[in-house]
Amino acid sequence: MKSFTAPWGRCLVWASILSVLICCGVGGVGMVVMPVPPPPLSFVSLVVPVALLATVLITALYTIRGYTVTPEAILVHRLLWATRLPRERLVSAVSEPGAMKGSLRLCGNGGMFSFSGWFWNKRLGRYRAYVTDLNRTVVLRWEGRMAVVSPGDPEGFVRELSSPRIA
Repeated sequence: MKSFTAPWGRCLVWASILSVLICCGVGGVGMVVMPVPPPPLSFVSLVVPVALLATVLITALYTIRGYTVTPEAILVHRLLWATRLPRERLVSAVSEPGAMKGSLRLCGNGGMFSFSGWFWNKRLGRYRAYVTDLNRTVVLRWEGRMAVVSPGDPEGFVRELSSPRIA
């Protein structure tokens, strides 16, 4: 079992800072400064700021903290749990810096604490992302699906996956 860090790239740092400032700023200012309108608008004026603040908290739970390679799986560590990617039927693991370049987000998070969810680009097609640094990406291919991760040591990560599995 070997663990790898998930360092944040410059793009993720700035996207997270700006997203949090906007959500907390608009939400906080909205709750403090805005006058309370008469019902039913008072409900809406409360829901919007609370939804923005909740977005920050919920998204923070999905922060990617690191990766662990075990004989059976690759674990993507989140704040409170780990997502399991089975090593069974893993066809390849290749270090490809900038693999997400030109990607379209189909569903997921595009920069508040991680780049995660379903994405698509011309080179890879549809894939699942668990990324914190767009320049340290590793492309994992299984039969019929693909994922992109960003360990602190992409080459070491690929070497670890290439070594024989000992159960």
